[in-house]
Amino acid sequence: MNRSRALPAAVVSLTAATALLLTGCGGGGDDKDSGKDKIAGADEGGAKKTASPSDKASDAGVTDRPEMKFPSDVQLTFDKANVSDPAQTAAANDAENFVKAIRYGIVKQDTEDAAYKFYSEYQSPAFTYAKDQIKQRVDAGFTISGEMRFTKIKVEPVKNKKSTVVSFCSDSSKLYSKEVKTKKVHHTKESISDFDSWQVLMTASDSNKGLWRAKQVEVATKAEECR
Repeated sequence: MNRSRALPAAVVSLTAATALLLTGCGGGGDDKDSGKDKIAGADEGGAKKTASPSDKASDAGVTDRPEMKFPSDVQLTFDKANVSDPAQTAAANDAENFVKAIRYGIVKQDTEDAAYKFYSEYQSPAFTYAKDQIKQRVDAGFTISGEMRFTKIKVEPVKNKKSTVVSFCSDSSKLYSKEVKTKKVHHTKESISDFDSWQVLMTASDSNKGLWRAKQVEVATKAEECR
């Protein structure tokens, strides 16, 4: 477990992932039948609620965003999504926040951290994925150290634009596992295993204007197109 990249909760080909997300989203962003937005992290004590500068582009009425302040030895770098529509920009920004929230839960060593709950639909596959990613590292006694880069960000609206697929590549060749107890960092050489292709289905919140939450996530590991 030396490398700290995303562990494959669901590994499919990129084509299969696209088909799954585009056909499985129908109306998923309505949030009307279950009060999903109530989870919003508002009742959680794991993270301080505030709007950080990186969230401003997607705030548009959103209040009480969880603050995610990473230690100095952890850096997450994201390319800008080449989109002009404000709603789709917000969806891309919150997909970024969802990914950040997973890493933040690992840093905090908290499987119940408020951030990933805020940026994913309650009990959705994305919610479960985020929690599992955090839990695997907490159980193994690892946090993270180094830099993780996210590139080739694309945004594709679905149906009535209440759902959007955000895709991107991740490069964790400079991100390493760090033992929580000893603080030892496990440096490893770059390999194809450091490069993953992501697709995240984001849905617009009805009760929190400007907020998008992850509903489904697919990660194709050893992605040559991301190297």
